[in-house]
Amino acid sequence: MIIADENIDHSLILSIRNLGIEVYSVYESNRGIRDETVIESSRNPPRVILTEDKDFGEWVFAHNVKGISVLFLRYHFKETEAMREVLINLLTERLAELVGCFTTITIQKIRTRRID
Repeated sequence: MIIADENIDHSLILSIRNLGIEVYSVYESNRGIRDETVIESSRNPPRVILTEDKDFGEWVFAHNVKGISVLFLRYHFKETEAMREVLINLLTERLAELVGCFTTITIQKIRTRRID
């Protein structure tokens, strides 16, 4: 399951749902919640956080938050379609490998670092 932060484009959420992956959308269900609440919500049941918010990198690497999984998207609006393709391929082929990791995803590159 994925918890999509409120900044995630709705078309990306729909594409993930079309894969049969359950997505909890913060924008649809609980706008304005704090990052700490998103983090706690991702723990039980375990969910991968999908975000465009750099603050999650700070939580993981500066504040040493453990026991979560983050997919951090970095792209320009005009690259939304290309990002959708990269994200769908990644989730289809490697979702299980991303658990317990901070993964930065761009159109050109995917970088994964273990955090648990």
